[in-house]
Amino acid sequence: MASAACNVGSSLRFPASEPGRHLVCGGSASSLCFRSYRAWGTIFASTGCAQGSPTSLPRWNFVVRASVADESDDISGTRGGNGSSNCFEDRVVVLVIGGGGREHALCYALQRSPSCDVVFCAPGNAGISQSGNATCIPDLNILDSKAVISFCQRWGVGLVVVGPEAPLVVGLADDLVKVGIPTFGPSAKAAALEGSKDFMKKLCDKYDIPTAKYQTFINPSFAKQYVKEQGAPIVVKADGLAAGKGVIVAMSLEEAYEAIDSMLVDGAFGSAGSQVIIEEFLEGEEASFFALVDGETAIPLESAQDHKRIGDGDTGPNTGGMGAYSPAPILTKELESIVMDSIILPTVKGMEAEGHKFIGVLYAGLMIEKKTGMPKLIEYNVRFGDPECQVLMMRLESDLAQVLLAACRGELGSVSLEWSPGSAMVVVMASKGYPGSYKKGTKIRNLEEAEMLSPAVQIFHAGTDIDPDGNFIAVSGRVLGVTARGKDLEEARERVYDAVEAVDWPEGFFRHDIGWRALHVKQFTYNL
Repeated sequence: MASAACNVGSSLRFPASEPGRHLVCGGSASSLCFRSYRAWGTIFASTGCAQGSPTSLPRWNFVVRASVADESDDISGTRGGNGSSNCFEDRVVVLVIGGGGREHALCYALQRSPSCDVVFCAPGNAGISQSGNATCIPDLNILDSKAVISFCQRWGVGLVVVGPEAPLVVGLADDLVKVGIPTFGPSAKAAALEGSKDFMKKLCDKYDIPTAKYQTFINPSFAKQYVKEQGAPIVVKADGLAAGKGVIVAMSLEEAYEAIDSMLVDGAFGSAGSQVIIEEFLEGEEASFFALVDGETAIPLESAQDHKRIGDGDTGPNTGGMGAYSPAPILTKELESIVMDSIILPTVKGMEAEGHKFIGVLYAGLMIEKKTGMPKLIEYNVRFGDPECQVLMMRLESDLAQVLLAACRGELGSVSLEWSPGSAMVVVMASKGYPGSYKKGTKIRNLEEAEMLSPAVQIFHAGTDIDPDGNFIAVSGRVLGVTARGKDLEEARERVYDAVEAVDWPEGFFRHDIGWRALHVKQFTYNL
């Protein structure tokens, strides 16, 4: 696959209104397979690159797929070099919704998909754009369904992949599906599995899905009385979406009372905290379990485990995730089977029975209980996890575009996923001060040098921009996901930390012990 900044060559006009037509541009070494769009465009043809017209595409550098061609190839829409037709099979244009590290990883995997012609990402970020993994559309409002639909119809998008939860909860997938645009992501009602913890807990009760004992409250006095009766440690959760910050593991009654007041009295999380779930504290090891779902069928992804705490040794406050690795030794094949049978499949069947078929990815946050060794569901997310998505996409060898289309079509029963052997690890580099206040605009250097340390290293951008001098700068709390593959977890760890150390960012920090639980099992010694 070729994706590169384009050198302007000969200018060619083409009528893009003809559905399904491909424009092939001859060159000395390659030909471009470029899906036509619903407007007249200008292709500036050179070896392996294309650029949009001054009128239609002033801001975008298209990522296109190149195929080997003979020097004598003509500009044609009917055949490729040497009579090859590999450039003309029905390919798909994909729009990824979101702009974080998860979306960068999805763009990376989709761009590698043999059936994917062009990848758009809205709004995307500077790192995604600069990497060549997708064409970023920063001014597309992803919460405006009409705008997203208009874009998809104009540019012939055949698959929308929704990354973050917020557009799903407000019904973006519903609106896209209504107009016939295949969308990987659940309806608004199905997204309530993440949008409302109370909804998820009630579904668990109804369909005998193992989870922690709980009660839901809107009255702070009643909530505190329940906490007093149950004792500490205990968990207080905001019912709605709170950007990963609405869960307090209270080790004392006083901490629990403060959490209740912050949500129900002070309104710390707005409407998301207008009711709270008080949940029993489960002791054990957390794990992330992902399954693709087409409404009726579910297939598991490879296992992964992340590190939520800010500090080495899993200490300090929770974050959105400071690193992850795959596979996770704690999720054995036997345990995977138990999770599918007792948690994932009952959820899929329960949602169907409730009239809210779930299509998308179910991300189950699990607790493998210390006393029983059995899994319990902590929470559901209705999208790929971040940073787990980064390690999963590094290991996935299947054509992601076709896999996700199969889910949209209800055809997952015929899908078999292929994964690279070995392991992958991601270490998150964050702005100093995160998850509290932090400085924005700090310069990040040596990213290219870090990636060049090994072909197995990939840096995914979660929160970067580019300053007037062309430097990458940090604009969020979690900024980079430095990721690497290896024949085993030890090799992946060595490669990823070599790359992390090569990044020049004095105002950033990272955990030094990602994967310590799994490596400790393998008798790996840490200096924590």
